[in-house]
Amino acid sequence: MATPADQRLLELLGKWLGSLDLHLKYSSLDDDSYSKVQPWIAHQRPSRWIVEHAKQKALALKAQVEDRVKTGDATFSDALELTIFLANLVGSEHIERFIPLAEAQTERESTPKPAAPTRMEPSAADPANATATREMPNYLAAKPRGAAPVGTPHVARTERKAATHAKARAKGPAKPAPPPAERAAPTDAVRAQVLGDAKRLMQWGRKWYELPELIARMADRPPLPEVRRILKESKLDAAKKAERD
Repeated sequence: MATPADQRLLELLGKWLGSLDLHLKYSSLDDDSYSKVQPWIAHQRPSRWIVEHAKQKALALKAQVEDRVKTGDATFSDALELTIFLANLVGSEHIERFIPLAEAQTERESTPKPAAPTRMEPSAADPANATATREMPNYLAAKPRGAAPVGTPHVARTERKAATHAKARAKGPAKPAPPPAERAAPTDAVRAQVLGDAKRLMQWGRKWYELPELIARMADRPPLPEVRRILKESKLDAAKKAERD
């Protein structure tokens, strides 16, 4: 019989597999259409062979979990959850090379456009090509420099200053920056998730001022400013609950 940890892990794997299927569908879009099809967070667009490789690994892990459930192993999923938690807590770094979660309910309508031709990439099914040449990033072309001003260095500096002042006068006074948009309040589920993490970390001996950065580095957690605001608003309640438990 599946334990709660087994159910949580299988649910997470199902969500990842659904996301990877959407990424395979998006691989035929050009960069502009890809950037609009989902409300992405900042990341580097993954190549198709990376998505296919990730899907193979997710299917293999799901098969292992299901086999352990059939044999009655009640500790396998708990061990995987602890590994994921520790990797987010002490092992992960802030990087943008990952496959972001894509969900069908947040997909936006977009007319598919054929992607620009790229260099041939190694197939995910052939591990011998795993070290093959990757596609190089596109670099911005250097802008050509204008001709040097004629005359002595003093005259050149004077002319450049005069041109700068003339452009500033032509543009007029700078427009005030628009006020920042108000952030949506966190949902009850997000708040409960953050406070639950804070409770566990405090029980493990972590100080209150250490909690925001530790929680923000975990997977599927709000950004650091949002975590700080949630903890600041619920500091007394969370501290009392931790002391009672």
